[in-house]
Amino acid sequence: MSTTRRHFLSAAAAGLAAPLLAQTQRSPNDNIQIALIGAGGMGSEDARSSLKVGGVKLVAVSDIYQGRLTRAKELWGGDLFTTRDYREVLARPDTDAVLIGTPDHWHRQVSIDAMNAGKDVYCEKPMVQQVDDGKPVIEAAQKTGRIIQIGSQRVSSIVYQKARELIQAGAIGELNMVEAWWDRNSAIGAWDYSIPPDATPENIDWDRFLGRAPKVPFEPVRLFRWRNYRDYGTGVAGDLFVHLFSGMHFITGAIGPQRVYATGGLRYWKDRDVPDVLLGLYDYAASDKHPAFNLALRVNFKDGAGESSGFRFVGSEGILTIGNGVTVTKTPLEAEPGYTIGTFAKATQEQFLKEYREKYPEPKPSADAIRPEVEDKYLPPSGYSDHLEHHRNFINAVRTRKPVVEDAVFGFRAAGPALLSNVSYFEKRVCVWDPQTMTLS
Repeated sequence: MSTTRRHFLSAAAAGLAAPLLAQTQRSPNDNIQIALIGAGGMGSEDARSSLKVGGVKLVAVSDIYQGRLTRAKELWGGDLFTTRDYREVLARPDTDAVLIGTPDHWHRQVSIDAMNAGKDVYCEKPMVQQVDDGKPVIEAAQKTGRIIQIGSQRVSSIVYQKARELIQAGAIGELNMVEAWWDRNSAIGAWDYSIPPDATPENIDWDRFLGRAPKVPFEPVRLFRWRNYRDYGTGVAGDLFVHLFSGMHFITGAIGPQRVYATGGLRYWKDRDVPDVLLGLYDYAASDKHPAFNLALRVNFKDGAGESSGFRFVGSEGILTIGNGVTVTKTPLEAEPGYTIGTFAKATQEQFLKEYREKYPEPKPSADAIRPEVEDKYLPPSGYSDHLEHHRNFINAVRTRKPVVEDAVFGFRAAGPALLSNVSYFEKRVCVWDPQTMTLS
């Protein structure tokens, strides 16, 4: 019998998608009408994904760069309402929900303004730019009763759902360590995005882009490569660590670490003020959902192997890895613990061996005595998209008013330790975090 077993998750995918697709079979009058605020690469992809769900209409787009407003009309129709002022979008009574794809330093304000205006919110990760931003967003969601979903799609993935089921079922025994990484080796992967030739003060609302950030002269590179600057983004930690935190929290049921330490540096991509190599260590205390364990995260933007990301969940009885799918590898413990007696006196060695063999009789070689290594693989169906699934879940919540899996509390518990990684790195200190109250000591 083969020790490698492969399982396909297509049935699970169909089970998740069927009720959602059924709900989209409504009259045109029942369309969920959405608006996009921040039409950059990720915001535009969010709009495309929401429209793929079906029963969704895009009615407005806001961006501070005129070229993106022009492009929005090219993509989604000349009758699309466009504006440089997102508040005009929020004032529209025909908008049910907004997708927020702005730079990170605008997430808090736009999310709160949208919920206060009666709109449901899909906000790109990280939920906020600074730790102090988190609780006001949570309070706005609680006060208004609006739905807010944060855009870390792993929590909607059938792959991560399978990993959670396996770990909860004891597939690897008691968890003791988690490793996760996301490495890249390209200019685009390192956020060196293209700057349009029409990036002029006439085509860009520079003051609106800056918002609460320090006032600096017009410099298009800071807009189109905003992830490279602490004034507007959150660097590696907020862009990539937060994905790893959200996925790991979903799988384990953890709500956050107690201690955070990060190090790294600017090693290759030096056209920025955030590190291109970042490593983090995190201590998770035991809870009723998981034992105590340690987490190690790594991102390197000049990794010769190219782009890769994944997880290793290390347990007492095996290892669960996540890449394209889920793999569980089990190697049974050795039948006997072994011994180290070479430095003992000869008589002591003989006495030790006599007692040892009484407890662990010497095994006889046989086919049955060979220890098996078992590897189970669980693969998603071809073409499966957790990003699309995440938008399905959001649109379904807007329709049904049912809670989302990645609400403001979940979003902040993923963003909090990611943002503290930046605090630890730049302030060269260990951060102590209370994951229950979401406060920094």
